[in-house]
Amino acid sequence: MRAIVYEEFSVLPQLRDIEPPSAPSSGVVIDVEATGVCRSDHHAWSGHDSTITLPHVPGHELVGRIASAGPQVTKFHTGQRVTVPFVCGCGRCRWCLSGNAQVCPDQTQPGFTHFGSWADQVVIHNADANLIAVPDDLPASAMVGLGCRFATAFHGLRVRANLHEGETVAVFGCGGVGLSAIMIARAIGARVVAVDVSDAALDRAREHGASHTVNATGQTPDELSAEVIAQFSDQSPDGVAVSVDALGREDTITAAIASLAPLGRHVQIGLLAAPPVVDVGRVIGLELSVLGSHGMAAAEYPEMLDLVVDGKLRPQDLVTNIIGIEDAPAAMEALGSNTGSGMTIIDLNR
Repeated sequence: MRAIVYEEFSVLPQLRDIEPPSAPSSGVVIDVEATGVCRSDHHAWSGHDSTITLPHVPGHELVGRIASAGPQVTKFHTGQRVTVPFVCGCGRCRWCLSGNAQVCPDQTQPGFTHFGSWADQVVIHNADANLIAVPDDLPASAMVGLGCRFATAFHGLRVRANLHEGETVAVFGCGGVGLSAIMIARAIGARVVAVDVSDAALDRAREHGASHTVNATGQTPDELSAEVIAQFSDQSPDGVAVSVDALGREDTITAAIASLAPLGRHVQIGLLAAPPVVDVGRVIGLELSVLGSHGMAAAEYPEMLDLVVDGKLRPQDLVTNIIGIEDAPAAMEALGSNTGSGMTIIDLNR
């Protein structure tokens, strides 16, 4: 089968023919219909993820159909159209059984712990606990982002931060995951201020639900947080209820936490190459919450999927580029300097 493979970190991946996989006893092989190009793929390719064993096939956001299933799979069948969280639980531990497979200590992750979805086929382990059936009539562009961007943003806002209608949210970074967070916050009924250094990204943020935007170019974290707070001075003069760092930079985290009102909640989604310095004194003094969002368990998908089916969430509107698998190596390299907004997906049938 075709697959994108890299044998060294930060060295351009190559399109190759490799042996197709076999289904594990409790897993499946999926014929990949489409797969996402995510900044997390670039982090792994850059050597920032200790789970990667070389050579490696990236890719963790996908939609496709089950090609074969192991004998222990009972809830899904061959030919069924499915997606999957990028964090797959074991299905047996107390975390999985409580609906929190995203923190399973024995988790697997396509594109990280084993070969991923930048290929004609991908293996998913513990299928009964991790697969999500998706409608046949929705476009692939509406499904791909549910594996990572939309799932991580939804879990962070709805579950971790317990965001409610009428609250205020500041989203720092308007790439794929940032725009996903904006769309989700608006679907919940929150008011959103979007922060980025790109006017084009901020324009897209407005298109997808941000009522206010702030260009962060040249601003210090203190200046930036003050401008963010000023956007909602009529409703929340002390700061926003929830902040989201969707970029993964120490200065944006600093500004995000500084923009929070007392008892505010910060959601950290963006990955960092090194641990940041956080204003712990402010966190303690204002009783702020700093929350991580590491994907979303399959058990939490129904609410988000219902919003997509009903048209209240339209992940397909974030797709700005559809490429063939032969263009994936260049797309990986471009992630290192890409400042644009939106989402690129690989169409395996193209």
